[in-house]
This record gives sequence, structure tokens and C-alpha cells, in this order.
Amino acid sequence: MSDLLSRTHAIALDAADPLRAFRREFLIPRHGSGEQTYFVGNSLGLQPRGAQGAVQEVMKQWADLAVEGHFTGPTQWLSYHRLVSAQLASVVGALPSEVVAMNTLSVNLHLMMVSFYRPSAQRPVILMEAGAFPTDRHAVEAQIRFHGFDPADCLVEVQPDEPNGTISLAAIEKAISQHGPRLALVLWPGVQYRTGQVFDLRAITGFARLHGARVGFDLAHSVGNVPLQLHDIAPDFAVWCHYKYLNSGPGAVAGAFVHERHHRDTTLPRFAGWWGHEEATRFQMAPEFRPAVGAEGWQLSNPPILGLAPLRASLDLFERAGMDALRAKSEALTGRLDALVRQRLPQVLEVITPSETERRGCQLSLRVAGGRSQGRALFEYLQSVGVLGDWREPDVIRISPTPLYNRYVDLHHFVEEVEAWAGL
Repeated sequence: MSDLLSRTHAIALDAADPLRAFRREFLIPRHGSGEQTYFVGNSLGLQPRGAQGAVQEVMKQWADLAVEGHFTGPTQWLSYHRLVSAQLASVVGALPSEVVAMNTLSVNLHLMMVSFYRPSAQRPVILMEAGAFPTDRHAVEAQIRFHGFDPADCLVEVQPDEPNGTISLAAIEKAISQHGPRLALVLWPGVQYRTGQVFDLRAITGFARLHGARVGFDLAHSVGNVPLQLHDIAPDFAVWCHYKYLNSGPGAVAGAFVHERHHRDTTLPRFAGWWGHEEATRFQMAPEFRPAVGAEGWQLSNPPILGLAPLRASLDLFERAGMDALRAKSEALTGRLDALVRQRLPQVLEVITPSETERRGCQLSLRVAGGRSQGRALFEYLQSVGVLGDWREPDVIRISPTPLYNRYVDLHHFVEEVEAWAGL
């Protein structure tokens, strides 16, 4: 084995890691007398230690101030959602006015499609990837039917054209070009949830624009994982959740992006709610809806303050760490895991995530030799020894080393346990 891939070298990398202190900012689940080796930040991030304090702050305000908490102090609830705007904008590469924390991902996706999927008889088609996360496909099919069209004709799914189920940029461009005259919306993920493939969002936006289609992104597996430049790339919208890499808790408040070119366009249809009304006249309770300028104008209800509090705690950590440093460590972690699997487990595990650094994030998706039954057996064995990844049907184990709290030595623990299971 190369010394660079040894456990000893991993320990040295951890000792020299400039982000090593951030692990102490999280509550690591226990396994037996030690800590669990947790690789599921792509599904539910660990709890930041600061989350409880942020929630308790709100609870104390509620106890001490009751309704006056809406209007009192620097963390007053009336504008609480804006406490995360600047930091969230930094994570996704946007202007603060272009982002808002609200609702959940599926709700936000529907709200965005109300405004940006405007089908006509000539342009009724939505294009997305085959095998999309179910919430996206359900929402797309529902929107097509809502507008009186047939998904069998108006939902186009781009099939994988590369080994292991990934999709080339050429295949995406070809599909957009082929259906261009009928395309109303291109809806694409930043990271494909099953394969872990990262897509070139700038190129996809350019393809869609060339053919006159709107473009939106589901960034559920991208935000906090890979660098984003939403303002510069300039899709019409994007949606995401905060409970994965943003570590904001189960069912956390989600996020949305609306590019600034749409902020003052009052001709865009939208489902209006009173918290999307401009703040200056909101409490006049007039019947006319005057949308707030910016992504805030797509809000419906007043924000869930208790739900936003953990997001504040997590974003403080992202601001301190910096996305550039997080991405650099992520590349090193995932690259090391890829190399270890290929060197030590070639007869046991197959890597299906692209090998190019720019085409993957934290997640490495793996297939187990012997098919689904062997895959489930390995997954359940790893759970029993405190090494937690996650399972995605039909046959994929996802391992996601997350740079805020995973260590290089964690990768060796995973590989060693797979070797023990396989009898190597």
C-alpha cells in the first residue's frame, strides 16, 4: 500500500487539517463506548452544538416577551428570516435579496413553477433527468396535469448515457436542442442524488436560454456541498433544503432563489401570501397584494422562528470555515476514499460516482459485487458496527464524508470494516 494511503498518513492529515476544530462543534452520535462513524450528511447533517442555544434564545424571548417578540430587539421575529439572508447568499453565490428561507423544498418547487412554468400549446414541455428524486417528478407531473397537459407528452426525461447511470453534458445539450421549440422549463439537479454526479449548471443554463426555455435547479444535494454561483449563472430560480449539508435539523426550513431580474416583474403570476406583501404596508391589512421586492415576495406565511434558529447556528459555522476551504477538504476526502476503494476493495465495491473532481461533491456512490442482496447485507453489517452510510434503491450505498465533521481516519474505518465483512 502507498504510504500516502496508509492509516498513519490519514492520522497525520487529520492533525494538520485546518478545519479539524469544527468537528467539536457537532454532536456525534454514540456507538457502544465510542463515536459513530457518520457518513450521512447528504441525508441529515449532524446537530451543531450551537443549535440548542439558538432555539433556547427564541424560547426565552417567547417566555419573556410573548407577542412583543415580533418587534423587540435585534433578533425580533418580524425580520428574523433576514438574519440568515447574507450568510445563505454567500453559500449559494447570490445577492441577499435573491434568497429566502421559507417552507420546504417541495412547497418551494411548486411555488416557483407557478411563476416560471407557463406552458402554452406550443411550449408545454418540462425537461428533467431520468431517475430524478421522486419529489421533483411528482411535482412536475402534477404541474403539467394542473395546466391541462399530458405528462406522457410533456414530460421529457433525459436518460443516462454513461456507464454507471451518469449523464453526459452532451446528452443534456442534445435533449434540450431536440425539444427546444417545445420547452417551457428545464428543471435539473445540481447533484444527482443516487449517483452523486455534479452537473455543470452554467452550461445547462446556457443551453436552456439558447432555446428560450426557463431554467430552475433543485440544489438539495448541492447547497453546502459544492461551490455555487447562482447570481452569475442566472437561472430563473432554484430551490433546496437545509437539513442535509446545512445541518439544520429534520424537516428544516428550506430555501429558494429568484434571480434579481424578476424581482420587480409584477406580471409574473404567483401564489400570494401576506408575508410576501411589502413590509411597509403589510400591517395595513389592505386587500390588494403588493409583492415585496426580491425573493421575499414569494413568501406565503410568516416564518417558523423555531425552525429558522438552527439554520442560524449552522450558517455561522459555514461563514467561519468558508466554502473554498470546505470544498478543498471535500475534494481531498472524497478523492482519498475513491482511491482506497479502488486499491483495496476492487472485488467488493464499484464506484459509480464520476472520478473527475469537478463532477462530484462529498458523496461517493457504491455498488456491491453480488447485487442487491449482498449490498443490503453489507449495509446492515456496517450499521451494526457503527459505520453509517445510507441505502438507495435498487442497489446503491452512499458514503458522504462531510468536511465540517468527518476525518481522514474515518475513511480507513469504513474500508477496514468492509474488508472485515468480505473476509479480506
